[in-house]
Amino acid sequence: MAIRRHHKRVLIYSHDSFGLGHLRRCRAIAHSLVEADPAVSVLILSGSPIIGSFDFRSRVDFVRVPGVIKLRNGEYVSLNLHIDIDDTLAMRSSIIRHAADIFDPDLLIVDKEPLGLRGEVRDTLDLLKCRGTALILGLRDVMDDPEALESEWERKQAVPALSEYYDEIWVYGLSQICDPLAGLSVPQSVRRRIAYTGYLRRSAVELQVAPEVQGIIGSDFLLVTPGGGGDGERLIDLVLSAYEYDGAIPFPALLVFGPFMLPEQRAVFADRASRLNNVRAITFNARLESLMARAAGVVAMGGYNTFCEILSFDKRALIVPRTAPRLEQFIRAQRAAGLGLLTMLPEQEGRDPRVMAAALRHLTEQPPPSTVHIPGLLDGMLTVNRLARKWLDKGRAGCFAARERLEA
Repeated sequence: MAIRRHHKRVLIYSHDSFGLGHLRRCRAIAHSLVEADPAVSVLILSGSPIIGSFDFRSRVDFVRVPGVIKLRNGEYVSLNLHIDIDDTLAMRSSIIRHAADIFDPDLLIVDKEPLGLRGEVRDTLDLLKCRGTALILGLRDVMDDPEALESEWERKQAVPALSEYYDEIWVYGLSQICDPLAGLSVPQSVRRRIAYTGYLRRSAVELQVAPEVQGIIGSDFLLVTPGGGGDGERLIDLVLSAYEYDGAIPFPALLVFGPFMLPEQRAVFADRASRLNNVRAITFNARLESLMARAAGVVAMGGYNTFCEILSFDKRALIVPRTAPRLEQFIRAQRAAGLGLLTMLPEQEGRDPRVMAAALRHLTEQPPPSTVHIPGLLDGMLTVNRLARKWLDKGRAGCFAARERLEA
């Protein structure tokens, strides 16, 4: 007879080929789950090369699988190992399945990719489905332009995977703002499994910063963040150009380059910043949310996590979204600007230092997000905790029964 466990186990998979977005979202969810229930433990499976730079709360741990990176031509290569990408993916798939087999989760949350990177999670989904583990797909509010997403998901056989595996799909946003599956031919049986949670509220913890920026964060400042920084050169260049053009912008700027910006590019930007009295720069801070909580305003590209933090800390924000390789940031910023939650500046307009300087001057005068009332806007963590509790309380027998009802 199987021994009944008193503690529940949640496994979170994040492919993390590049950037910080997936890791930071999964970490925030993991922390929320263990805070809400002392009987829950969470294991994160991630390919992020810097996952060890973050701190994790009690009952949250991680397994790092070999990293990969996506080239500009769309091909994947091993991040650090001099081996074939197929061998890297085979190792990743084996580690993921083996970890899932031993950890034996009651609930699996897969972030964004229904079958994982290049299908690496399919074997694990088959294994856990047979055990009665609740299988959840978590999606950010915007995936991409519908036409581009349709082509991508058709290639990845993603829509059939939704029907075959997932008991529920959690969208970390609101339907009245964005539908991540808009324009896709998704069966009604799958649509009925979608639950919109609201955006994921963030909290700030004790801040640790380098001595050289202590002065700037002691009073009002603008936080400039391109997220992971791998594609943030344009934003940093635009902001530096504005401060070089207009040395009297009323608030100083703190630039956080991001850990994935190329070292040689960081060096060029750091040299430019050092020549300006009202600009300071750092490479990375794992507690970026705490910096944002102190800022008078935020200048960013508008990735999902940054948007959640802008809402959570009620920060006036100027968003300069990228438009390639995905339109995700542009779509989110455009919708949010239309609702009055922030200001969007298209990149081509910001290339004029006069325009960017004027936008930076205006930033602290615009109304904060809290002036716009949208019911349930920041209910994401509460809803995720409630939905997770529902599946964990069902148990494996209840999960099998729920699937039978769906298939009936």
